[in-house]
This record gives sequence, structure tokens and C-alpha cells, in this order.
Amino acid sequence: MAGALDQVEVAYGARKALGPFSLTLEPGEIVALVGPSGCGKSTALRLLAGLEQPTRGTVERLTGRGEASVVFQSPTLMPWATVAANVGLPLLLTGADPKTRDAAVATQLERVGLAAHDKAKPAQLSGGMAMRVSLARALVTHPRLLLLDEPFAALDEITRRDLAADIHRLWDEERPTIVFVTHNVEEAVYMASRVIVMTRGPGRLSSETLVDAPLPRPEGFRTTALYRGLVEAVSASLARAMAA
Repeated sequence: MAGALDQVEVAYGARKALGPFSLTLEPGEIVALVGPSGCGKSTALRLLAGLEQPTRGTVERLTGRGEASVVFQSPTLMPWATVAANVGLPLLLTGADPKTRDAAVATQLERVGLAAHDKAKPAQLSGGMAMRVSLARALVTHPRLLLLDEPFAALDEITRRDLAADIHRLWDEERPTIVFVTHNVEEAVYMASRVIVMTRGPGRLSSETLVDAPLPRPEGFRTTALYRGLVEAVSASLARAMAA
């Protein structure tokens, strides 16, 4: 098991933000969380990352240093630092020696196609490039759990599709468990092997849809009857969840 939420609830004072909500993650799977704004998708992600504690219920998570990494909607890069320094930050914080750190950074920048931009500053990057830097930083510790909180939200459609393919390619090399939060049903069905639909806040489990198709996705997957049918099925589930 790569992590679990068991009947968790999160409340901020009198306002209940999540739950009760349960989710079990299996090693190497990709799970998408979709639901209305404010239903607690990002809260569930923060629980799995150890960035927040539940008001009720239990969280089982990977607790070793570097076992879990988070990519947020904003790349959250240090504006004064180079691309290489941003990617190497997790290793710097763990005390890795400079030679090991430099080699790991070079490997991850090569993986995301930014080896030639190692000395650039974030202000010199496009939105898609900045998100790739954030992804490289998340992967530099070789996490077993990768948590993606709407990483494509601010990007144009072509860049979103390119990054989706990149994430599948990177996943295929090391097979971490991925939890992917999105508002976009088409994106969820494309990215994940399992799509969880949550109710309006406080979010609970509304439905679960298995996407029985190869990962990474084959060329032209978005045009198949299977994909379109699953998108319609998940969209209908989301509509029901929002009406409940």
C-alpha cells in the first residue's frame, strides 16, 4: 500500500472541509480526484503529503524523507535561484553532498527536457517550462508517492497535453504512485487508471471509475470510443455528485 485515508474529516473551526472520506492507494497506480470547487480535493492531497492533519480519522502515509513529493498548481520556484538550484533544493535540505546533488539534478533536467536551461532563472521560463522544473524537483528524490495538485490549471491546451504525456513517460520509468487533482474530467480519464468523483464540500466519495486502458496512453487514445464513453460516464457521475 502506498498510502491511505480512513474515514478522515477535516474541519476549520465550525466549517467542515472534508469527509468522512476514505481512499486506499496501491503501489504504482495513478488515481485522479475530481469534484466541485471547495470539495476538499487539495485537502485530501495535503493529508497524504503530511502537510495537514485530520480532525478525525486516520492517515497512513509514507514517512521516509523524500518518499512523497508534491507539485502544486503554481510551480513555487525560488525566483532568485537557477533552474539547477531549484531542482536540487530537496537534496540540499537532506544534506546530500554536492557531487551527488549535481549528478541527480542533471539527470532530472535531462528527463524533463531542460538540460540546456540549468542556469536560467524562473523569470526566463515559459509556464510549461517552469512546471517541468517543478516536476523535476519533485522527482529528484525518487519518491514512491507523487502528488499533483492541478499542475496544468494555468497552462494552455497544447502544453497541458504535452505535460500529460511527459508525466506518463516519467511514471513509466520508475512507477511511483500518483494522485492527480483536477477539475477537468477529460484530463482525469486520460491521466488515471482510477477516477474518484467527490461530492460537494465537505467532500465524500461519490463514485469510482476504472479506466481499463494501457498506461502510458497509446497514440490517438483521446479519439477512441472507450475514452469518450468514460468521459461521459465520469461527467454524469460528477453532475450527480454536484446535484446531491
